Amino acid sequence: MDNEPAFFDPHFETRAIRTQSERTDFREHSTPLYLTSSFVFDDAEQARALFADEVSGNIYTRFSNPNNTEFIDKLCGLEGTEDGIATASGMAAMFTSLVAFLRAGDHVLASRSLFASTHQVLTQILPRWGIAHTYAEINRPGDWESLIQPNTKMIFVETPSNPALDLIDLAWLGQLAAKHHLILNVDNCFATPYLQTPARFGAHLVTHSATKFIDGQGRVLGGAILGKEDLMKEVRFFARHAGPSLSPFNAWVLSKSLETLAVRMDRHCENALRLATHLEEHDEVRKVKYPFLPSHPQYALAKRQMRLGGGLVTFELAGGLARGRKFLDALRMISHTANLGDTRTIATHPASTTHAKLSDDERAAVGIYPGLIRISVGLESFDDILRDVQQAMEVSGR
Repeated sequence: MDNEPAFFDPHFETRAIRTQSERTDFREHSTPLYLTSSFVFDDAEQARALFADEVSGNIYTRFSNPNNTEFIDKLCGLEGTEDGIATASGMAAMFTSLVAFLRAGDHVLASRSLFASTHQVLTQILPRWGIAHTYAEINRPGDWESLIQPNTKMIFVETPSNPALDLIDLAWLGQLAAKHHLILNVDNCFATPYLQTPARFGAHLVTHSATKFIDGQGRVLGGAILGKEDLMKEVRFFARHAGPSLSPFNAWVLSKSLETLAVRMDRHCENALRLATHLEEHDEVRKVKYPFLPSHPQYALAKRQMRLGGGLVTFELAGGLARGRKFLDALRMISHTANLGDTRTIATHPASTTHAKLSDDERAAVGIYPGLIRISVGLESFDDILRDVQQAMEVSGR
């Protein structure tokens, strides 16, 4: 942390704002952009030592850059992890966190309820290299241990999951991974470190799509992998040579975005809980899922391991696919786009977009029904968000 005494132990908001790169001779208050592909060596000996990893320093922006370093230093401080790297997108982070460790013949135990692209990696890409997986049901924790195989190397989960908003008990999962000497890899995209810190429960790796709530304004792509220092050596080796690097500009944007993460998430969560409560009272809504609704099947777990319930709400409309599409087309203010975590409220229909490549049975297994709508609740006035949802309900029901 810039210019703070060693004994100072800041709160989340202060750490997110005050963790900065060392100031240059220009004494700037805000960290500058370092738009350079490479860095100059003092002499031949320093160059040799840098490439031999005998000293720390910047060599080439594919390896490291002051903007990327500041972004990761902030995230590590917020997540409570020892080390990390930044990647060009959330999927680059997820993929790298897998293939940096897995070899032909290895096995991954994963929660069935996953982002569709993660599902495609596990089912279509990793098998090309002889890497197998087994899905475990979130609501059947008693089965998980029996699904661990002699060649299982990693447990991979999302919590809350996309888009069903199911939760996994991270403390229990951390104990299970430790018992069997497995790497526990947690996608913390939906919660962000403000709402949940998986490393505190025993996660060895934490991945993020920083494109979502961390950026928070729909501007840039980015990802991050955070974890224990010894594991991050493997991740860094793979990333250094495979090249899924985050650009310095995007890292600069994302580091700035972290400065407002806490205040933004407070508002996202407040609006989301209010919307979920209203939807639950609507006669034409079959089911609402939100972690901090008492009706959520894992409400007690959510209250125990999350600070707040997050910015996503899902609900199932009576009328199925046709009604869901009519609802989306009737929205006037809320955006219909393939993203989430924005200041702007966003509505999507997972069955026909983000999870369209899954079979009907695969979607049903993770709670994605034809009439399911996912809303990423933004920072607009709640009255305006609710007004748009209510008028779209009315129009789509005619």
